[in-house]
Amino acid sequence: MAEKVGVYLDKTSLGQYLNLDDLAEKVQKKWKKLCTSVKIVDILSGDEGINAIQEDLKAETVDSVCIGGTSPRVDWEFLDFGSKVPQERVNLRELCIWAYQDPEGNEANQEQDPPEQLQAMALDYLNMGIAKLEKIEAPEPEIVESVKSVLVQGGGWSGLNSALSIAKAGYSVILVEKENELGGYARKLYKSFPLAYPYTQSQYPGIDELVQQVKNQDKITIYTSTRLESFSGQPGDFTASLKTSSGEEELQVGAMVVATGWEEQDKQYLEPLGYGKNKDVVTMLQFEEMAKKGEVVRPSDGKKPENVAFVLGFRDTLDQLSQEEQEQIEKKQQEKEAAKNDEDAEEEEEETFQVNKTYKHLPYTSEITSLNALKQAGYVREFLPQSKAFIIYEHMTIPGVNEHYYKAAQDDTGIMMTKGEVESITASNDNKLLISARDTLIADNIEVEADMVVLPTGLVPTTALDPILQLSYRQGPSFPELELFDGFSDSNYICFPYETRRTGIYAAGSVHQPMTLAKSEVDAQGAALKAIQCLESVNRGMSVHPRSGDLSYPKFNFVRCTQCRRCTVECPFGALEEDEEGTPKPNIARCRRCGTCMGACPERVISFDNYGVGQISSMITQVSVPDEIEEGGPRILVLACENDAYPAMDMAAQRGNKWSPYVRIIPVRCLGSVNTIWIADAMGKGFDGALLLGCKYGDDYQCHFVKGSELCEGRMQNIGETLDRLGVELERVQQEEVAIDEYENIPNIINNFVDKILELGPNPFKGF
Repeated sequence: MAEKVGVYLDKTSLGQYLNLDDLAEKVQKKWKKLCTSVKIVDILSGDEGINAIQEDLKAETVDSVCIGGTSPRVDWEFLDFGSKVPQERVNLRELCIWAYQDPEGNEANQEQDPPEQLQAMALDYLNMGIAKLEKIEAPEPEIVESVKSVLVQGGGWSGLNSALSIAKAGYSVILVEKENELGGYARKLYKSFPLAYPYTQSQYPGIDELVQQVKNQDKITIYTSTRLESFSGQPGDFTASLKTSSGEEELQVGAMVVATGWEEQDKQYLEPLGYGKNKDVVTMLQFEEMAKKGEVVRPSDGKKPENVAFVLGFRDTLDQLSQEEQEQIEKKQQEKEAAKNDEDAEEEEEETFQVNKTYKHLPYTSEITSLNALKQAGYVREFLPQSKAFIIYEHMTIPGVNEHYYKAAQDDTGIMMTKGEVESITASNDNKLLISARDTLIADNIEVEADMVVLPTGLVPTTALDPILQLSYRQGPSFPELELFDGFSDSNYICFPYETRRTGIYAAGSVHQPMTLAKSEVDAQGAALKAIQCLESVNRGMSVHPRSGDLSYPKFNFVRCTQCRRCTVECPFGALEEDEEGTPKPNIARCRRCGTCMGACPERVISFDNYGVGQISSMITQVSVPDEIEEGGPRILVLACENDAYPAMDMAAQRGNKWSPYVRIIPVRCLGSVNTIWIADAMGKGFDGALLLGCKYGDDYQCHFVKGSELCEGRMQNIGETLDRLGVELERVQQEEVAIDEYENIPNIINNFVDKILELGPNPFKGF
């Protein structure tokens, strides 16, 4: 713990609006034994300020640093004194000066004495920072000796590119493919969408050359006709059990890239469009197989079609099914699942992977279907120059450079395209197919006669259908099932799209989302780099993401643990397992340092060296709370998520937005880390309210720690019980969702809550 704290105030950032001499004097008086150096520096992030701090550290005048100035989100590259020096950045510029809204409407400026509320707020923040430092210890990392090897599951286009990227970076690769040869779906393609300039023509993908490159790479060990039987351990030290044609083999790897691709959508959902009833209604996958064999003919009679229609827009086929047909589909699905479960139960009595039937019918299309229609319309023109291709689409999704491909198809007089929603496909008397469509560009309703109809092939990720990962985790053998992602690997798709909820396991290609070969190649390289980062991070005891470089990790006081299992249940990342009695068994390298376990623990036996229940509680107790609201206003605690809410507050202040000076803001790693004792401490101290600002959650969640805000919302019941015991209204505690780009909403959220607290009146504990 810090014993000699140095406090450094940045005159350039603060001096115009705050009385720094007064702040320094009061800090030194209050913390005279702890604060051994209190200095006002002209430019703290310049040579003068950095040298002043380094000299104090070198002379051992101080052993920890409290910096009062800019937000910790800026100047961090200058104000870094190493992991051995505990440091606290007190944000006095953005969240104090710039955000200050004078209760009487006066503006803070350098020509007047600082407003009393502003000066008091700055002093509170400094005292909070020092109090936290007093209980902080420099984190001592727990090193996992990393195995410099990556398991790549899937020998298709994505898996091959990922394996090659990892090997070229100097790391060993174990490439596992369930089939007896490499290449995956790419080997079945006749041609690919454009992969190079001028992006107007389909081309051979070059899969054979890619396979040969992989085979020639001495750092890649290839296993074909092999399945992963189990995967256990933690990043840097995983154990992979493989079932090969010659037996079983166990290998140590440091990370895994999952590139097992996709399987075809259950085609029974295409039956209302004639599939299965008429042989000349085929899927895009079947049409691709025809082209690969070198001919395009009608399946019904082997004749060359004169007109081929590609349908991309049709009414939801589930709506077109009769009640009897829907019941039949449901029955078939249940029989399939029951048969699979029976088969698994016979082999071994373990938890079996359950197929979610909703993944069998994907309610949307992607750019893949649009590009496939263009490509295969080109096949019609290539194999049958006198024939015509019709594309009826509801949405033509052609992003990026593939717009050139779309325009090239438009220029082909043998390819006709129109927007429309297909209502029915029926057989005519002359062995033709009649397509009825509405809301087209040509007319409200049209009918197109074709010899063949090609329907989209829905891509369902393999991880949604089979226990590909075979994880030996408490949370189950695969990724969690999330309706939002329709079975595709879950992640924060904006901020770090390669991650899954299983640290050290990265998704690539169509396991991640439907992708072209060009995108899959880039995606595979990204997953490869993340796997390498994982190996190098855990080898130094660092967190991987999103708190990259964090050396802290949760520590458990097992003497006080009651085996309630809340931490193991609520951990979003499977970092905690448990023994037979329910005692947590941490896998530190799986941990992402969110602190959700700390927030879940009712006995408060979990903490980090630099982030703990006691540290935040000590900050709360340092706030000066007026005995009467009429004298100095209410005091409101704001706990703000460091990933979205806190940056949004910074940006709001930078843009000139202001809010009530009655709030005191404490950044937290995640709302999932919020322990109810903090609310109790605040109310016991006399705070009049507490506002919790966290990430959005629900169907479109983008929480960096997956479900922290949602968990906190669930804990509001516990908070309510705590407040009820204290005799305090539940309305004094409120949680709000804030995305990082919603900074303009911050002032209203805060000020509206302040108004609400003023209506409620003072906390009954105020003045005690």
